[in-house]
Amino acid sequence: MSSEDKLQIRSFALESSTEVNGVVEKIKGFANDTSLIHLVSYMHNTVLVQNLKRELEKELEDVEIVLLKHEDKNKTFVTLFSLQDELENCIDIRDAVLQYLSKDNEYKNSSLNSYRTQLLKRYFTDHLTDLPNLYQLRKDLEAHDDYGLILIKIDNFQMINNFYGFIVGDYVIEYVGNYFKEHLKEYDVYRLSGSEFAFTIKHPLGFYELKDRLTELYERIKSIKLIYQENRIFIDFTMASTSNRDNSSIFSKVSMALTYAKAKGIPFWIYEDRMQFENEYARNLELSLEVRDAVENSRVIPYYQAIMDNKTGKTAKYECLARLVDKYEKILSPVLFIPIAKNIKIYNEVTKSIITKSFATFENNSMEFTINLSIEDIMSNEIFEFILAKLKSSKAASRVTFEILESEAIQDFKRVERFINEVRRYGAQIAIDDFGSGYSNFFYLTKMQPDYIKIDGALIENIDVDKGSLLVVETLVDFAKKLGIKTVAEYVHSSVVMDKVKTLGIDYSQGFYIDEPSVSIKDKGSL
Repeated sequence: MSSEDKLQIRSFALESSTEVNGVVEKIKGFANDTSLIHLVSYMHNTVLVQNLKRELEKELEDVEIVLLKHEDKNKTFVTLFSLQDELENCIDIRDAVLQYLSKDNEYKNSSLNSYRTQLLKRYFTDHLTDLPNLYQLRKDLEAHDDYGLILIKIDNFQMINNFYGFIVGDYVIEYVGNYFKEHLKEYDVYRLSGSEFAFTIKHPLGFYELKDRLTELYERIKSIKLIYQENRIFIDFTMASTSNRDNSSIFSKVSMALTYAKAKGIPFWIYEDRMQFENEYARNLELSLEVRDAVENSRVIPYYQAIMDNKTGKTAKYECLARLVDKYEKILSPVLFIPIAKNIKIYNEVTKSIITKSFATFENNSMEFTINLSIEDIMSNEIFEFILAKLKSSKAASRVTFEILESEAIQDFKRVERFINEVRRYGAQIAIDDFGSGYSNFFYLTKMQPDYIKIDGALIENIDVDKGSLLVVETLVDFAKKLGIKTVAEYVHSSVVMDKVKTLGIDYSQGFYIDEPSVSIKDKGSL
């Protein structure tokens, strides 16, 4: 038996100085006069290493301690090498350790190629489905420039994952991957990130051939369902591909087509260069930079539009409307930049900027003013606390009305009620904006008890020519009066519409006939 076979090796790992005494006690029980200790750490001048070395030297005066380094920043290792008793006096412990380390290194080198092969396979393979992954797909597309590509996404995966939990979510991904492998053997199947898969087509197809292929493929997968613990789970898919002969940027083109198909709610979409999706993406990217720069440099500002009292014909208040001044000093509508601000996660900064600047404008005058808030604003703790802080510190708190967009779904009504109750403590008022649009719910009026409703402009602008719109507006006005809620007509664009609004008994009017939004407030006088 060789000396390294008689070598006894014991290892200990430490993460803090509190473990030193316990480890030293254990080592004392195994060490003998010919033992050798390797003390291995990322750094040697730490409190842990120095305490450990000092205690070992104190307890084991005759034992040699060798300091070594490794890359683990969190742990310090102590390895005790000892020879069996009968070999203590005939073999140098250092020779035995050297032989052992040499043999261990030889074994590691012999298995290195096998390890590299396994590692490489894992790098190009999805661990959950054992399908080739995104890296392998990119490699294959680069190697075969005539390949076609189909992307396929599980539409309802997020809902499944949220409702059933990630264990079921993983099971769904695994099930779908196995289904594709077993039933779609004419394709090479890949699992990309999240709930997205890919198929490659080894022969290029024209538009109509590809359309037929995707139609047939969708029919084969649209009815996939699985049973998990007696729960039936149906899987919905969206697909995309491209019929272009030029395969440059094929992955990004098909990804854009997939996004388009999901937005439209259609089974699949085929990308063609004439669609110029990339131009839209480029515009959105440029606009994202513009919005971010405008927020950082205080170029999101309020424009003010007068709201007229229909009885006196005088300006009663101003609505503060968000606008963005771009680098060319062009004014951008919120329709353009608000969705971008939400997408790049700076929407809260836009809201805070409009609130701050609007309050500053009306702080030292007697005019009333209104500020638009989305349900998203009200649900945000950050914006909620910001508004309360502003109301506490401002002299204009009792003159502001917060307009809540009626066209957005209210899912947490208690949160909305809390917001309304809190801002009213400071004298602020509440309006429901765009009332009459979308799914108008009279329940809102009874629960929220707003001070105003602003009748949707799409109804007001046609009341002089559309009897249906006129009837709806009459109903809204009558209902509001019975509840003691004042009414505001939006989109008043002509004297004829203005006369109709007054005849209906609407309390206030707003629109281009009365005043256009501008960067400063001004008294429009009487109409």
